[in-house]
Amino acid sequence: MRYPSDVNAATHADCCIAPDRRGLLTAAAAGALASIAGNALAAPVTGGASTPVDLAKVATASGRHVSGDTSYAALNNGAVPANSADTSRGAYGTWPRTDLQWVEYAWSQPISTDAIETYWWQDGQGIGAPRSARLLYWNGSAFVPVGNARGGGVAIDRFNRTDFDRVTTDRLRLEVTGDGKKSIGLLQWRVWSAGTVPAFAPVVAAGIDRSVVMGGQTYLAGKADWLQHSPGDIARWSKASGPGEVLFDDAGAPVTRARVTAPGEYVLRLSAAGRGKASESLLRLRAEPAPPAKRLDVVYTTRYAIDSPLWNARAKALIVNWIPHCVAYCERTDLKIGDGGIDNFIEAAKALRGEPHAPHKGYVFSNAWVHQTVESMCIALMVDAQGDAEILAAQAEMRRTLDRWIPIILAAQEPDGYLQTAYTLADRSRWRDRWSPDHRGDHEGYVAGYFIESAINHHTLTEGRDLRLYDAAKKLADCWVAHIGPGKKAWFDGHQEMEQALVRFGRFVNDVEGGGRGDGYIRLARFLLDSREGGSEYDQSHLPPEQQYEAVGHAVRAVYFYSGMADIAAETGDRDYQSAVAALWDNMVNRKYYVTGGVGSGDTSEGFGGNYALRNDAYCESCSSCGLIFFQYKMNLSYHDAKYADLYEETMYNALLGATDLEGKTFTYTNPLVDTERAKWHVCPCCVGNIPRTLLMMPTWTYVKGEDGIYVNLFVGSRIDVGEVAGTRVEMVQETDYPWKGAVAITVHPRERRRFSVRVRVPDRATSALYTAEPAVKGLLRLSVNGTPMAPRIEKGYAVLTREWSPGDRIELELPMTVQRVKADAKIEATRGKVALRYGPLVYNVERADQPRTDLSLGRAAVVPEWRGDLLGGVTVLRGRWQDGSPMTAIPYYARANRTGAPVREFPRGEGTVEYAPGATQSGGGTSALAEAEEGPRRGSPDAVVWLTDLV
Repeated sequence: MRYPSDVNAATHADCCIAPDRRGLLTAAAAGALASIAGNALAAPVTGGASTPVDLAKVATASGRHVSGDTSYAALNNGAVPANSADTSRGAYGTWPRTDLQWVEYAWSQPISTDAIETYWWQDGQGIGAPRSARLLYWNGSAFVPVGNARGGGVAIDRFNRTDFDRVTTDRLRLEVTGDGKKSIGLLQWRVWSAGTVPAFAPVVAAGIDRSVVMGGQTYLAGKADWLQHSPGDIARWSKASGPGEVLFDDAGAPVTRARVTAPGEYVLRLSAAGRGKASESLLRLRAEPAPPAKRLDVVYTTRYAIDSPLWNARAKALIVNWIPHCVAYCERTDLKIGDGGIDNFIEAAKALRGEPHAPHKGYVFSNAWVHQTVESMCIALMVDAQGDAEILAAQAEMRRTLDRWIPIILAAQEPDGYLQTAYTLADRSRWRDRWSPDHRGDHEGYVAGYFIESAINHHTLTEGRDLRLYDAAKKLADCWVAHIGPGKKAWFDGHQEMEQALVRFGRFVNDVEGGGRGDGYIRLARFLLDSREGGSEYDQSHLPPEQQYEAVGHAVRAVYFYSGMADIAAETGDRDYQSAVAALWDNMVNRKYYVTGGVGSGDTSEGFGGNYALRNDAYCESCSSCGLIFFQYKMNLSYHDAKYADLYEETMYNALLGATDLEGKTFTYTNPLVDTERAKWHVCPCCVGNIPRTLLMMPTWTYVKGEDGIYVNLFVGSRIDVGEVAGTRVEMVQETDYPWKGAVAITVHPRERRRFSVRVRVPDRATSALYTAEPAVKGLLRLSVNGTPMAPRIEKGYAVLTREWSPGDRIELELPMTVQRVKADAKIEATRGKVALRYGPLVYNVERADQPRTDLSLGRAAVVPEWRGDLLGGVTVLRGRWQDGSPMTAIPYYARANRTGAPVREFPRGEGTVEYAPGATQSGGGTSALAEAEEGPRRGSPDAVVWLTDLV
């Protein structure tokens, strides 16, 4: 996350600059203070014993602090930036630190130098020029300033050269002081040799650890660089270890492809040698079996009933309060920020009729929360009110809203099916053509995808009797198919969503109409994914999809992208896509995943940081939790493996369930693990409809179907028609008080007796390699069918029950429910010496509402569960003792921030400072509106904490 600034970067190239917050201090007496930003030279001067070379290439970089989205390695990777905002080859930055920082180069042997060049990073947001800097070298016992430094000033968009008296050393340190408001950053730091250049081993990097599925190939993007090239330089790939052969396309090329002949763990070695020196780098490769040839089938959300104290309360809050709240805000015309609702569709329809009209309001993607709210209403109307008068009244109003909104939305659809009001209402001098590369930031596919998805649940709500949205969605999708694809226009959207929407819709159309009518939509989704390259990590367009192995960039865009990739991998069986998806899943879940099931640390703009960069003041946007549930669900469909359902259960019960308050009147855009601020709306309200549409789609998450039966993925008291299984319709009825208790009863109601399998998920709480819990919890305490104890085989995390099922057959099981103490991998700095508490699928936190302090050490006394029907709508709390003997009470993370006692703001603080739509033609809000959103004193923090200090 970066913060905008109205301060322009300095463009001085003077030798000396006044020591203000934009400049660097000039050299002090005797050259003690080295001014680092100086006159830029096109190239070092040739002379002396040898031509100067950049010694940084063979140095090891380190420092005091590096932000999670940047790296020390970017300092000396040889990039030549196009300008000071060019991070295409990486960057080093210190965000959010603004105090004294330093970076250091170390060499394996002494070097001589008398000049450096720095290329400062200034992004116009949270990274600015330093206030001062100086260069120091290691003299054998201490770091001391270089002598007689010459140069000065800060120049953007160029290398800045500083000369100084020659030094011989094996360590250089660049000490930098920020201005107290902005962090500092560097794109490159060169160190020029003076005199004879010693021989160094080549610099070798094998690349990112990853997975590959059998039959697929992995794309190796190794690097081997020599300080001074010679005819004998060589680089070569080889197998260091592994159970089978590794077949390289070209073992002598750092950039190549490889396959393996057997599953298992491999280590690949990239070696390089030259001038009598050699070095190597290793890459870990996990080869795993390919997923089954046929994916599992979706259980569509149709009319269903909930019979669960927890879920009845959460569904009622969403239906009675939250969704009507979203409707009301979408219909407001007085909003200064977070605006752009149904009024944009009204104005777009006027424009299409040739009538005078108002301009588009809000962000270019503001249609999204209208479409999400439509889908949420459709799903809410499929929830059985069971006589609840408040739910019945809310549902009646939703029907009236849909009757009012649908004609308005359809009137804004252009004659050929295209639908985005921002384009329809745009000034053509600023936005001339649809699907234009310079308008990738305008979210054409993002809003179109949400519209298409809303049509699916409208169709299931009306049981196909009302085809208005379904037909309009086909018309929109057909419009895209007609213009985009092989031999037509190449295109990818800056914010993914259309890809997974097209696959979801294509599957639905095939199920409704048959004859492969939806296949063209799935092919278009593949084309949109394949077109992503040549861009940036921010929107995952930096590499072709099948060559991406690390979760990077904007977290919501990423998980929507990976969800779409998983869809295509399942539909096509493409082994390279399957390999990339497996690698991305592994990287995210085992290196960048929060204990709450959230993703997106916020080290990048609303996105992922580096491996193990999991600070507790996490971003964890609510939309990223929705997208992660989609992704894990698609992996479950592909692999028929319960571990993916374990994971989306974890995200649903923790990162997402508490995204609205218990009453359903406020929400959280971000979901940190320490403190939370709830608000009524947001400058970028993209999550407001996404939360309810995801949470209420319970039949889809609870069951999936295979050729031989039904899979039970979630345990929720409910009555759900899962459609046809083994040639007959089947209704599944669950009775359970899970997650408070472990007893579950599942009654199977086939319309006719049939033989098929019921696979019941056996939860495994060890969801991520990042976290270990004591005691370990997995397996079942008991399982019976019609009262007869069973010991079924466990297959991919499911207890498999195969028999002839009759109406009323009853499965009873009990899940172990034990309080666990969770510890994180020591590589995660923020959680060292900390412990978290978990009970069943629920992660807990402590709040000041229950104890005066939350920063004490947790004692060793047993932590026990206790039901509190009078607290937070009824929850199981965890009781224990702090180290000092005082009582400790922990509540479920989803129930946090419901007892602060402070008035709830309409908009959260500081959110107006985030750039939500970089590159968009039109941004939401304005300066005055953002100021209004941030005004007023900051209220006291509720001090909700997940990670507790552990007693050492």
